[in-house]
Amino acid sequence: MNPGQLIALSIEKPAAGGRMIARVDGQIVLVSGAIPGERVTARLEKVSKSVAYAETVSVLEGEASPDRRAVSGDPLCGGCLYNHIAYARQLEVKSQVIADAFARIGRMPLPSPVRVAASPEDGYRMRARLHVRGSRLGFFREGTHDVCDARQTRQLLPASLDALEGLMANVRAHGVEGIHEIELAENLDASDRAVALDMAAAADARALEGLATTAGLTGLATPYGVHGRVHVVDRLDLGDGRAIALRRHVLAFFQGNRHLLAPLVTHVAGQVPEEADLLDLYAGVGLFSIAAAVSRRARVTAIEGDRVAAADLEANATAAAGAVLPIHQSVEEAVGRVRPPTDRVGAVIVDPPRTGMSREALDGVLALRPSRLIYVSCDVATLARDARRIVDAGYVLSRADAFDMFPNTPHVETVVVFDRI
Repeated sequence: MNPGQLIALSIEKPAAGGRMIARVDGQIVLVSGAIPGERVTARLEKVSKSVAYAETVSVLEGEASPDRRAVSGDPLCGGCLYNHIAYARQLEVKSQVIADAFARIGRMPLPSPVRVAASPEDGYRMRARLHVRGSRLGFFREGTHDVCDARQTRQLLPASLDALEGLMANVRAHGVEGIHEIELAENLDASDRAVALDMAAAADARALEGLATTAGLTGLATPYGVHGRVHVVDRLDLGDGRAIALRRHVLAFFQGNRHLLAPLVTHVAGQVPEEADLLDLYAGVGLFSIAAAVSRRARVTAIEGDRVAAADLEANATAAAGAVLPIHQSVEEAVGRVRPPTDRVGAVIVDPPRTGMSREALDGVLALRPSRLIYVSCDVATLARDARRIVDAGYVLSRADAFDMFPNTPHVETVVVFDRI
């Protein structure tokens, strides 16, 4: 096999990361643009001793999956890798990827097939990083730094895209240069919409004030000052007449899907035992902490290492009437010293970055011997790796659920509950 060669492939099953698995003389080929069960003609992109990469050129006549659908726009524009797959099949594929990771990396079966909660495919994103190259603004094409039009991906609301296009027009009108990225954050109903500019050079203060007047924006943050409101506020219904309001800075991490935010939060909080002493690690702005305090009457110690998110966490904790103790510290530094108010750990929530928990952080959590560990993950491979260590430390995997926070992509948010034996 050589790069550029066209070969016929039978697609076997999905792989993590968005490609599908085929084999040639026993060698694995990871294929983009295919669906399990199809036979395709693919062009080899890269070949190594252990694995080859290929892209689908065409589907052999009569061999297309019934779940293949027409794709408009650029299928490689960021956030579209699964766009050729009917949405119901996407959910099945993601469930299979989760099960495969636990079997292959975690070396354990799941108690049952994972149900992936569905999301509307259009306008779901409340947070996005867009790239500026010259006069163009958009997402990167997969595997490149080429900018493609974000509107064709349908991830953002039309009003959000209108505001971004208006911002770029103002950038040109005021002669502002050196913008590399634009971070967008808006709340559930898009009544708040703030942006942060990653800039290589300072701009005239009056020019920045001009950018902040862009229709559809409520705030603008730059390294050289802020204009308007650079926080957005989400009002989240937890059910049973309970609701919370959370502020977050435009640069603070937050779950990005407006349609699944409430189902995810109520599910995670629902796994916390009533009136538990809860340790929430990687707490962000307090999404799970505040929800568990309000809906489960938990006494929460919330740890967040990022300065921006920790400031929001402290502000949001005031709404919990003393039930949430916010601490700005890295998880690794805090986990060996911080204890809940009663010095007992009934439950721990962890929501680490894509790299999963560091060995030091996980060792610290396991040393606390919580009765229940709730692990929220955006990367199934590192989740399965950490799950193996958790089970080996004397826990049983009680349940696993997933939420399709990024439709038409290979990403999936997984929530796993471990109970101490």
